[in-house]
Amino acid sequence: MNSLDWAVLIGYFGVMVAIGVWSHKRVDNVSDFFTAGGKMPWWLSGISHHMSGYSAVMFTGYAGIAYTYGVTSFVTWSFPIALGIAIGARLFAPRINRLRSRLHVASPLEYLKNRYNLPTQQALAWSGMLLKIVDVGAKWAAIATLLAVFTGVSLNQGILVTGVITAIYCTIGGLWADALTELGQFVIQLLAGIAMFVAVVVELGPHGGFFGVWDEPELAGHGKPLVGPYGTVFLLAFLFIKLFEYNGGMLNQAQRYMATADAKEAARSAKLSAVLWLVWPVVLFFPMWMSPLLVDAKKPDGSDAYALMTEQLLPHGLLGLVIVGFFSHTMAMCSSDANAIAAVFTRDVAPAFSARARAWTERKGLIAARLTTVVFLGLSMAVATQVDSPTFKDIITVVIKWVAGLMGPIAIPMMLGLLRAFRKSGPTAALTSWAAGLFAFYLVNYPIDDAISGGVALQYQVSIPLAVSLVLYVVVGYVKPEDTPERDALIERINTDDDGSEGAVAPAPSPRRGDAVAP
Repeated sequence: MNSLDWAVLIGYFGVMVAIGVWSHKRVDNVSDFFTAGGKMPWWLSGISHHMSGYSAVMFTGYAGIAYTYGVTSFVTWSFPIALGIAIGARLFAPRINRLRSRLHVASPLEYLKNRYNLPTQQALAWSGMLLKIVDVGAKWAAIATLLAVFTGVSLNQGILVTGVITAIYCTIGGLWADALTELGQFVIQLLAGIAMFVAVVVELGPHGGFFGVWDEPELAGHGKPLVGPYGTVFLLAFLFIKLFEYNGGMLNQAQRYMATADAKEAARSAKLSAVLWLVWPVVLFFPMWMSPLLVDAKKPDGSDAYALMTEQLLPHGLLGLVIVGFFSHTMAMCSSDANAIAAVFTRDVAPAFSARARAWTERKGLIAARLTTVVFLGLSMAVATQVDSPTFKDIITVVIKWVAGLMGPIAIPMMLGLLRAFRKSGPTAALTSWAAGLFAFYLVNYPIDDAISGGVALQYQVSIPLAVSLVLYVVVGYVKPEDTPERDALIERINTDDDGSEGAVAPAPSPRRGDAVAP
């Protein structure tokens, strides 16, 4: 990097902070901070939903998969995300929006207290927050790894810089700041991604051009959709995981649906995000697929290939723009996660333990939300310094094994609890599936993995916890049905179309003092 690249990077940070300050004027209460008051246009929500699913892990961990295996990086990652969101546009997005518009909640988990009970809500809230701390920690480590390649700063320095800048704008402006910065970040990564795509295509001339390049020996097997540890079982498991995760199971994407005016707008938002996930990653991944022809990765997993290729192919100024693109992905995801976790803590966790928290005024609730955001970011930055430790091993291990493996047990009770078909599954089914899924994750990743020669295959490490949770949630619900008139009425309120027919639905019970939802 030279002075021009640094100017681009510093200018980007300045704009992000300025957007946060401007967004501060639009935040008057907790609803504005967490769900934009339900005033976000569908197209902004869709772009925000799309951007909040990326991070620099794509340019490190997934760049390594693309470098080693080729197009399977798209087939087993962004394609199932696109398909999952497309399904969720009909199945989950409208219902999640009605949590805000009809039940007046600011956090998706607020609904779970009345849908199940307080212990279930707390189990999912605490486990979801802890998993998110680890997940975001991996994202900080990924962007710091890239920054180290370009600038030579240490891992910890890179984590500190990106974390502090993100904390400033998302703490000041809430979800509005997240969405508006993500819009700007989308434009930046659009320019950066196209610049990198064109630069690589130009370099392919001596290798047979855009179509003939696939015959090169360095790309042997790169055109196969499922190779290595990323087989059919992994793809199917990832589709189910991403169906739950990217439609609200990891909380931050749920807020984008809640932020739109109504259920139809939420569905349009999801459809836009699905299209972006299907098309745009191809542009980003293509240079990564070609990277074995252009650079020799220094790391065994190839995670530095994209950064090395960027340095080699792009002139200064454009290099700075691509680096800003790396930051835009990571900061978009981490800020949205921070906002979601702050919502969970201030709306779900703190009121369950403190009478004072249940009596917070709008002003005190807003202060608590901002303080929680800062604390969450600080904890995730601390975890980021340990990503390469023996516990976590490396960035892609955290993202695939830990996050994907633990997502099912946490998300299944929340997401399926929105649907009429699973109304018989109550607190017993939810807690049993959650606990058994977590225990299955522990078994296949540690005792069993250590006992088997060669270890448990990755596809089973991520699929078994999901399968255990899904089966138990359904089976226990039928063996021990816990549907009640109150729960059925609550489910009906979020399952009725916006056609005026909701008046025929029995009203949900009035909440007691301290309850999570208000009809």
